[in-house]
Amino acid sequence: MKEEFDFYNSTTIKSYNLDESIRYQLKTLDSLDAYTRRHTENVANITCRLCELLRMDKGFTLYCTTCAYLHDIGKIFIPPAILQKPSKLTDEEYEVMKTHTTIGYKICMNDLKLRPYSAGALYHHESLDGTGYPNKLWEKDIPYEAQIIRVADEFEAITAKRQYKTHIGVVDALNILIDHARPSIPPDFKTGLKRMLNQNVGKIDKNILKALFKVIIDDTEYEIVARSDYVDFIKDEIKRISEAQRYYFKMQGALTKGKREYYKEEIKCYLKPHEDPEKIPIMLQEFEKTYKARQDHIIKLHHEVRQIKKLSI
Repeated sequence: MKEEFDFYNSTTIKSYNLDESIRYQLKTLDSLDAYTRRHTENVANITCRLCELLRMDKGFTLYCTTCAYLHDIGKIFIPPAILQKPSKLTDEEYEVMKTHTTIGYKICMNDLKLRPYSAGALYHHESLDGTGYPNKLWEKDIPYEAQIIRVADEFEAITAKRQYKTHIGVVDALNILIDHARPSIPPDFKTGLKRMLNQNVGKIDKNILKALFKVIIDDTEYEIVARSDYVDFIKDEIKRISEAQRYYFKMQGALTKGKREYYKEEIKCYLKPHEDPEKIPIMLQEFEKTYKARQDHIIKLHHEVRQIKKLSI
């Protein structure tokens, strides 16, 4: 029975939805570099969400998302010493790394099942202003699916934690992409002439970037709701353990065995079977610490959403 794809209605895309041939390629990629596999899945997820917000139809969304899954497949043949290098690449190493686009294209073209998705592998590092690679294409010469994947790929790569760089926050990452969406200084005279005819051209598409803003805001607001639910749970736990602690202190100060037994039974009414009455003070401290940390993070997320909503391209 043929497997069914259903990316369009899902916000979390898993590789088991994919064609057997594609799953094989991804498994090979995973065996060489776990980071690249996670990156691939994250880029595919963001790509799918972008397609939805850009009002692409289900067929194109499926196609574009599959291209995103395969966009880095060429890294299978990049030497591990370069692919997994813990420090910044040299210029020579970067030139080798860039070949993953043409290698990925050849992999796709040599497999009939992968051939329809070769555009993602070949074009996802092309820039609208002609400064990308491997072919330095301009604007409409770059397939739209590759333009979408480029934005998803760049955002995920900037925000992901790698061994050789400090983690960059979401707002800072979006500001970097805003710079990439704006015209830059022409690198040479020929490009400068072309830029004069295309004054509003940056590296990436502004409308796709605006859709990314919405993806990030939606995800962050969802996270706020989820974390708020957990904070409410922690708050209830603090209330429960506080009551247990009240009786715990009374038990500690009781002068008779009967009173101690009475308070011990009261404590049991507030504790779960696996919880140790002697650890009540420590438990309460841990819950209060967790509550404050989660509250602080929610405040940070709210601030992040406000910052993103103020961004302009």
